[in-house]
Amino acid sequence: MGGKRGRQGWAGVRVLPLRYGMVTSGGKWVSYYVLIGIIAGLGAVVFHYLCQAGTYLFLDQMAGYRPPPPAGEGNLFPPGDHPLIRWALVLVPALGGLLSGWLVYTFAPEAEGHGTDAAIDAYHNKGGQIRGRIPFIKTIASALTISSGGSGGREGPIAQIGAGFGSFLATRLKLSERQRRIMLAAGMGAGIGSIFRAPMAGALFAAEVLYRDPEFESDVIIPAGISSAVAYCVFCVVFGWGSLFKTQDYVFRNPLELGPYIVLSFVLVGAGILYVKSFYGIRDLARLIKIPNHIKPALGGLCTGAVGFFLPQTLSFGYGYAQMALENRLSILFLLGLAFGKIATTSLSIGSGGSGGVFGPSVVIGGALGGVVGQIFHSFFPALVTQPGAFVVVGMAGFFAAVSNAPISTIIFVSEMTDSYHLLLPGMVVCVLAYLLARRWTIYEMQVKGKIDSNAHRGDFFIDVLATIRVQELLPKLRPVEPVPEDMTFKQFRELFRSTDLTYFPVVDHMNRLTGIFSINDVRGVLFDEAIGELVRMKDVAKTDIIYTTPSEDLNEVLKKFTVRNLNRLPVVKDEDHTVLLGMLDRREVIEYYNKRISEAKSGETKEGGAADLEIAALRTVMVGDVMQRSPVVVDADMKLAEIRTFLEKYRFKSFPVVEGQQMLVGVLSVSDVHRALQKGNESLTAREIGTANPVTAFEKEKLFSALKKISSGDFSILPVVSRESPERLVGVISRRDIMTGLNDALPER
Repeated sequence: MGGKRGRQGWAGVRVLPLRYGMVTSGGKWVSYYVLIGIIAGLGAVVFHYLCQAGTYLFLDQMAGYRPPPPAGEGNLFPPGDHPLIRWALVLVPALGGLLSGWLVYTFAPEAEGHGTDAAIDAYHNKGGQIRGRIPFIKTIASALTISSGGSGGREGPIAQIGAGFGSFLATRLKLSERQRRIMLAAGMGAGIGSIFRAPMAGALFAAEVLYRDPEFESDVIIPAGISSAVAYCVFCVVFGWGSLFKTQDYVFRNPLELGPYIVLSFVLVGAGILYVKSFYGIRDLARLIKIPNHIKPALGGLCTGAVGFFLPQTLSFGYGYAQMALENRLSILFLLGLAFGKIATTSLSIGSGGSGGVFGPSVVIGGALGGVVGQIFHSFFPALVTQPGAFVVVGMAGFFAAVSNAPISTIIFVSEMTDSYHLLLPGMVVCVLAYLLARRWTIYEMQVKGKIDSNAHRGDFFIDVLATIRVQELLPKLRPVEPVPEDMTFKQFRELFRSTDLTYFPVVDHMNRLTGIFSINDVRGVLFDEAIGELVRMKDVAKTDIIYTTPSEDLNEVLKKFTVRNLNRLPVVKDEDHTVLLGMLDRREVIEYYNKRISEAKSGETKEGGAADLEIAALRTVMVGDVMQRSPVVVDADMKLAEIRTFLEKYRFKSFPVVEGQQMLVGVLSVSDVHRALQKGNESLTAREIGTANPVTAFEKEKLFSALKKISSGDFSILPVVSRESPERLVGVISRRDIMTGLNDALPER
């Protein structure tokens, strides 16, 4: 079992075999997530303060415009008494865009746009890496853009603050790529959960927003939950507790009211499609304009200010107007102007290269449209729709579900932000319907369809699929070959070679048993040497250390064998007799068959008879304890190297558990470990010192599918098996052959 590896615990964390080690290791990881939460919470505090200061300076002092705050947040600075200067509303967003554009395109061009997309991209395609300067640049640039009147949300920049620190911490700790991705997502969830005062939703959002399909990154939820809860506490300790918005105690009592809510769904989907197309249309247009990138956010800010001249409510955050809509204080005409004006100003502010999020504007747009629909139905059916404000709450959730492909976390988001949990049923109906109708469109273009399409999981999926395909399935595709007799002369082989296009030649004895193999490259140098034509027999040319495969072997192992000597074909022999040749397996056939299975998995199809599904289902139902070896050959921890050498000659396995006392597992000893020790020449070394400490293990009550993933991911020969109650005590071992045997026994006869 070469290399020093630890047993993988939750979230990919290295866990020691001893209970004490498990506790200390788990505590270490919790401390990391707590630290991420603290930094994300402090980042949210700083960003909120910068936004408040910028709003006071730019909008209040320069333009005399004082947007109302939501009920859950007050103004940190006393409002001025200057009258509104409308022409200043045109220029101030341009000034903010100019400053933001210079900052972003000078120091960190990737900080443009809405930061959540950048964090998603880093998760899928960059191994969880975010440049250290980006969170700082994003924070200042977003504060400049939004506080000067640009329409944007605060989830984008705060997502990059938390995600950036998570990535930074994982890099400094030299953690794996998978662990860095998890810490990045935990930081993203922490930032969003804190600044919107929605810790549960922040954690779920970080796990859900990564994919277009209804799929969660399960490894992210617990770490993000810890970080988000801590960040929320840090933020609220500074700025006060409670939800962002205050609402009446809305209650859903009449099932007939679902009719108006369904109408609301269609309205939200239409507006959501317009929002996405407008946002990326402006973005693409800005990229075509031949002016310096530094200037483009200023141009977008100028256009934003032009809209704000007529509709000031569409500038900056707009959360206060969403609060007023909840209280039913805005007219239908005002709400329509707010909704569609906000679509325009957000597209212009962020799409032009400015910096800010898209969730915040979505909440305002959805709430405004919900208020419009609620008021219209209340006018015509007052007995049915008694509380138009309830439609504002559901509209907030439904609109973002339509544009984000994240319906579950969005429902929780709005419930936490409004402190209204009695509208979960209509919220669920509207969010699910909006999600289903608008799946083709998303404001997060870096989302991937599902885990199959993510670079974060491509290797895992590759192993999972290959490990469930056996050579047996490719037997019809084997290339028939006429073996070369051992006693054939080289001259006779030359005549055979002229009439074939083969490049690999199995060699057999007089009983047609496989004894060797050679390729044309092995004899190319002497192929036309007439002097050896009658002197050399083909058994002299053939290699006897044959690399072969069998029908029961999985393709994960087969591909490894192809790469050992860069082979293009492998001989396939019977499982029970490795001298009986069945044919030659081509590397290209293996790759093509794998690609076919990937296509089937993506399209939802299965191979004939659903064999693939049956195999995976079997692996998910059979327990390790059902197929493991309960009396394995073990090595005593104090056995010296000289004894180990004799031991290996007696037992020709590749790996052995190393134990002490009453079967207490201390490591695993592999043949490669022994070879390295022999090169050192120190005969006093013990198995404990030579072997691999803290080995990857399987649990007796673990599913075979999980064990197969572990044994394949580390290219191990065996996994020591322990019980969950006593993870330091060895109860058996399991090998690949044991897993395949268990799979065969579990499958119905076909």
